[in-house]
Amino acid sequence: MTAPTLPGLTPAPTEPTSTAAAPPAPGSRAARLALPMSRQVLKEMAAEYGVCLRPVTLRRTDLHTGQTEVIDLPCGSTREDKCSPCAKRARRLRQTQIREGWHRTDEPNPAGANPATEEQRDLVMLRAHLEFARDEAQRSAQFDQVPGIDQAIAEVEEAIAAEGLRGQVAPSHDDDDSDNGRRKRSTKRRQDAPDLPRKKVEPRTVGKVYTAPDGTQHRPSMWLSLTLDSYGRVLPDGTPVDPGSYDYRRAAWDAVHFARLLDRFWQNLRRCVGWNVQYAGCVEPQRRLAPHAHFAIRGTIPRAVLRQVAAATYHQVWWPPADELVYSLDRPPVWDNDADAWVDPDTRQPLRTWADALDLLDADPDATPVHVVRFGRQVHAEGVTPGTVHADRTIGYITKYITKSAADCHKAETDRQRNHLDRLWQQLRITPCNERCANWLLYGIQPKKAHGRLQAGRCKGKVHQRATLGIGGRRILVSRDWSGKTLADHRADARAWVRRLLGVSTGADDADPVDQGDAPAYAWEMARPDDPDIPPLQHRMLRALSQRAQWKAALRAAQDRAAASSSDVSAVPSDRKESR
Repeated sequence: MTAPTLPGLTPAPTEPTSTAAAPPAPGSRAARLALPMSRQVLKEMAAEYGVCLRPVTLRRTDLHTGQTEVIDLPCGSTREDKCSPCAKRARRLRQTQIREGWHRTDEPNPAGANPATEEQRDLVMLRAHLEFARDEAQRSAQFDQVPGIDQAIAEVEEAIAAEGLRGQVAPSHDDDDSDNGRRKRSTKRRQDAPDLPRKKVEPRTVGKVYTAPDGTQHRPSMWLSLTLDSYGRVLPDGTPVDPGSYDYRRAAWDAVHFARLLDRFWQNLRRCVGWNVQYAGCVEPQRRLAPHAHFAIRGTIPRAVLRQVAAATYHQVWWPPADELVYSLDRPPVWDNDADAWVDPDTRQPLRTWADALDLLDADPDATPVHVVRFGRQVHAEGVTPGTVHADRTIGYITKYITKSAADCHKAETDRQRNHLDRLWQQLRITPCNERCANWLLYGIQPKKAHGRLQAGRCKGKVHQRATLGIGGRRILVSRDWSGKTLADHRADARAWVRRLLGVSTGADDADPVDQGDAPAYAWEMARPDDPDIPPLQHRMLRALSQRAQWKAALRAAQDRAAASSSDVSAVPSDRKESR
């Protein structure tokens, strides 16, 4: 409040106030705190040059000479909050994978699988003989021979895998995995789901070629966004308008089973369009914390077909009823060692077993699934032309949050957002995630293969963690025939490109085949941080930082030489180029 000014009097001039803070006095505590920390600068520079902040230390011993050396390997983390350099490297690798498989004009695996060798065929024949012997032993009631035959079958299966065959020749004879113990469900489509055309899926994976009026041909592709249904009106910050009417239970169940819904979508889409559609994308939460997915699709599909398939796709969860809690987290069932079962804390009566609960479900002709997952109405699809800025921007958009945990994609900055996250997590805590989940105890059912170490409301499943928001499966989804390469192949391609640019031989390619038998053999073991031959982490980071800086300098020099040589060749007249 300012003082009143009397008439005819001029107020006295006031001293100008400076808004800039005075620098701290030299040598004071404030001045010392303003100085950067040397170790923090080291971490920042290491992250800038791509040096792993949490290296895995291994001890390598040459079995011929006995020489031992300590080697630091990158931790390989895909989370930015754990190791930023490794996470950024993983993100660039995924972007390369998406880019190489998105606009392919040829099939990634045109030749198919290699023919089996004679050794592989002999192992399969031996496996067939063992299966015949096991069946004969059971028919003749010689059950004492079955365990020995099963042991031989396991050894042959290991030999088959070591020989280079993929998968198992036949399923295991375990009762839980056999077809006899598997419950059959009707595959009849729901009446409330629209029908889809069904075609035979062709083996091709590349998209359609379009011809422009001028005769040029191009093969565009698409990117697609799939979203779950609404659970109530939300504000722009993602929080519900009315938390009391927001369906947190359905939101939790949808998040837990979202991965199966995506699998069903791609299966329906391939059957609808009649060719092997390939995709690569990422699952991430929206601002309202519900999962949705962005995918790059090779080739083009009409938007109406994509919306039709999304509307007709659903996943039914055939589990025992789990609508209301029978027990609370404060007073859950208890384990009875004498009965070897979970019992009621008051009556001491055993809870219904998982098999009995499924038997009641099968015996009920009017039974309905405990939950049905569907997509929402929002289905966004766009065409993308290869080699454009839009294509690069879309790849960056798809991989925007793959280095973050689900809960860190959208920071909770207000009390409403924090309360919304807490309410969803509290519902996820009591939502069953699979047949063996401890949360079934809260609904009066003993989970499959129950034991006394279960803790209701504290299942160790990934979907129950606060950082996952119910997204328990893989967040990065890539189809089998996307690029025809694994991540290890893409890493090898990157290393080969750098070596070619630097003019460095790989060693294995240029070595004499006669000398291949003299290759060194190493023995690897984990090294403990307190071992006397392990230098401090800061010393190892400094050495790695220097090495990275030298590598980058050499790489930039090689790129400059390559650019200069290409510019010199382009400046040569055409007749001299032909003579070269």
